[in-house]
Formats: sequence, C-alpha cells, structure tokens
Amino acid sequence: MYIIGENIHIIADSVKKAIKERDAKFFQELAVKQVDAGADAIDLNLGRRKHDWEEIFPWMVKAVEAVVDVPLSLDSTNIDGIEAGLKVITKAQPIINSTSAVAGRLERVPLVAKQYNARLIALTMEKSGIPVSADERVNIALEKLIPRALEIDFPISDLIIDPLVLTVSGCQEYAPELMETIRTLQFAWDPPPPISVGLSNVSNAVPDENRPLINRVYCIMLMAVGMQMMIADPFDKPLKETIRIIEERDESTALGKLYLKIHDHIAAMEEPSVEDVDMSDPEQVAVWKTSQILLNKVIYADSYLDN
Repeated sequence: MYIIGENIHIIADSVKKAIKERDAKFFQELAVKQVDAGADAIDLNLGRRKHDWEEIFPWMVKAVEAVVDVPLSLDSTNIDGIEAGLKVITKAQPIINSTSAVAGRLERVPLVAKQYNARLIALTMEKSGIPVSADERVNIALEKLIPRALEIDFPISDLIIDPLVLTVSGCQEYAPELMETIRTLQFAWDPPPPISVGLSNVSNAVPDENRPLINRVYCIMLMAVGMQMMIADPFDKPLKETIRIIEERDESTALGKLYLKIHDHIAAMEEPSVEDVDMSDPEQVAVWKTSQILLNKVIYADSYLDN
C-alpha cells in the first residue's frame, strides 16, 4: 500500500500557526516523522492561500524537500500556487492534488501536471457535485478524466483516480458505491489507472473513539476491490498492522483471520458472513458491526457499537 501522509493539513491549528510564523522546523520535523513512520509521499495541504500563494508554496516545498526525499503532493484548489511550488521541486516526481472533471479545471490542471512531470490525482466530480452511484463515477473517469489525459498525451500510469470517500455520518450510501467504483475501474481500462482515496474522510463527523476502527475496516474492503494508494495517517499503527495482515495474509490471530475473511468475501463479490465472527469476542463484534455500516446494511448512528 502506497501511503501519502496526511498530517500537514491546513485544517489543523498547529499547521495554521506554523505557516503564520513561517516555522520551517515544524514542517520539517513533521515530514521526517511521517516518512520514518512509513509514508511513501507527503501531502502538503495549504488551502487556497489567496493572498500569499506566490511565497508560501515555494517556501513550503523548499523547507520539506530539504529534509525528505519522497514525493510531495501539492494539495490545493489554487493551481497558480501549485505551479509556484512545482517550479522549485528538485527531487522526486511530485503529485498534484487535484483536478476534477469541471471544465475549466480539467482544461488547465492536466497541462500543468504534464509540464512539470507530475502525477495527477483526478476526482470523479463534476460541477454538479459528487454522484452517488458507481456507474456515474466510473463514467466521469472513462468519459472525461482519462480522455483528457489521452488528449494531451499524459501517461495514464501517472493519472491517479480518486472516486471520493465521503463520511458514513450522513452519506452512508456512498460507501458501498465507492467500492463498486474502484472494482469496476480495474476492468474498465487496460491497464487501469491507479486508484487513491482520502481514507479518513469515511469517518469525518464520527466520534473520535470510533474513527480508527471505521478507517481500518473500510481500508480492508477497499484493498479487496483494488485500491493501491491512499492519503492516510502514517502514525496510525493499528491501520498499518491491518494493511500488513492483508498484504501478508497473516492468519496467526483470530482478528487477522476475520480481516482476511471480510477481505476475501468482498474480493469475490460476496457479502461477509456473520458465521466468520466469534460473537463472544468484543473486538470481532465491533469489526463486524462496522462492516455492516459500511455496506449500508445497518443505518449508521454514533452509538452503533452499543446496539
């Protein structure tokens, strides 16, 4: 699993403060810690930066690139800011996060990605918003995102499709549809473009104590249908252990066996079976209940684990 570290994000007060104070050391230490924890790339989510983008994007790139060698993902809706950052990158192939299928953005952003030899995350989203159904999201990829890449001779291997994870709290019906989007894209284009998601979005607006569990179980399911990359927290050790169990097919624990059962059922286009669960084990029961929420079989509530 290719992990793009998510921890430099403008939503965090500490990141806002460090930007305001131009605290390069803060970002350098955080980048190094993420790489040491297993991040394959670092996402730099700086927001739009309407007034200071010409300075901030290059400053941030130079600061982080001084201490790590992994690719940097420039995450903003400000393509001018992204381009300013791309101009000073000297190490690994960068990533632009992101374009959508909205006409103006799809016209320009892929051209910038090609000019600077950047990989490009492309969202299955149009001006009307994010569609619920898998078919609609696949159609955006096949009819707009991939054709635009072909039109400008942009490598499909560098086009990363993001079918957009939304929270189970209020958008529960999106969760299984996203799984089917990823599964379908594995066969809809040859060779298929890589798939990436923002994993932790699935647990946005969920009580903090339940977020890691929801993230882990959804990760298992998405791996089963072909996800190869994700923007996630490299400091989440249980998540990384879950990924290891799936990748190494480690059945040495009862919980690991359940993870693999859920993975294999989803991969085979089957529903997970309650018969695989030891109902006397609270940890397995929590995983099972979470799988039913993510498959939209049980209506989500913040107290779902207590029922």
